[in-house]
Amino acid sequence: MRIEALLFDFDGLVVDTETADFESWRQVYELHGVELPREEWVASIGTDGSAFDPHAVLERMAGRKLDEGTLRTERRRRRAELFEELEPLPGVEDWVEAARSRGLTVSIVSSSPRWWVEDHLARVELRSLFSFLTTADDVERVKPHPDPYHCALARQGCASAAAVAVEDSPNGLAAAKTAGLFCVAVPGPMTLGLPFPDADLVLDSLASRSLESVLELAAPARPREE
Repeated sequence: MRIEALLFDFDGLVVDTETADFESWRQVYELHGVELPREEWVASIGTDGSAFDPHAVLERMAGRKLDEGTLRTERRRRRAELFEELEPLPGVEDWVEAARSRGLTVSIVSSSPRWWVEDHLARVELRSLFSFLTTADDVERVKPHPDPYHCALARQGCASAAAVAVEDSPNGLAAAKTAGLFCVAVPGPMTLGLPFPDADLVLDSLASRSLESVLELAAPARPREE
C-alpha cells in the first residue's frame, strides 16, 4: 500500500516546547529551594499532563502552602522568555517539504489544546505547511489512547496502513501503534533515554535520515513480476 499521510506529534518534535515548559517550572522550584523531579515530569510528556500537578508537588516538597496564582504568573513569565528562542527542530521542514512534494498529506496530531499548537506554529511560521490539526479539543481521550490518530485518519480518509506517525514520547508511540500506524520515534532532549521498544524506527533527529528512506521501510516496493 502506498503511503498517503505523514502525521507529526507537535511538542518536542516540531518545536521543543517541552524543554522550555520544564525549565520554567524548574526555575520556580529552585526559587523555593527544591528540585523539580524530572522523572515524574517526563512520564506525563505526550499526554495531557494531568498526572503531574507541579503546584501540588512543589507545595509538598517545600512543606508549606504557596499561592498558586503567584506561582503560575512567575512561571508563565519565565516560560514566555524561553519561548521567544524557539525554532523548528532540525529536519522538520525538510521532511514536510519532501512529503508534500510526493503528494502526502502532512498533519499534526497532538495531545495539547488547539490554541497552543496554533500559537506556536504561527510563532515559527509553519502553520501553512500542515493540512490538518488534530488536538485535545477534538477527542475525549488523548494519547496514549489511539483516539487522536483515529480522528486524524478519519478526517483525511486515510487507512492506518497508509500513514506514518512521528513521535518523541512513549505515550505518543503507544497511541500511534495501537492505531495501527508505522511509527518513527525521535526522542527529544526531555525524552532522550526513555524506552521505545515498539517503534518501527528510532532516530536521533529527523535531520539524520531522509523521509524517502523511511517511506521505503514503511511501504516497501513490491518486486517487479517477470
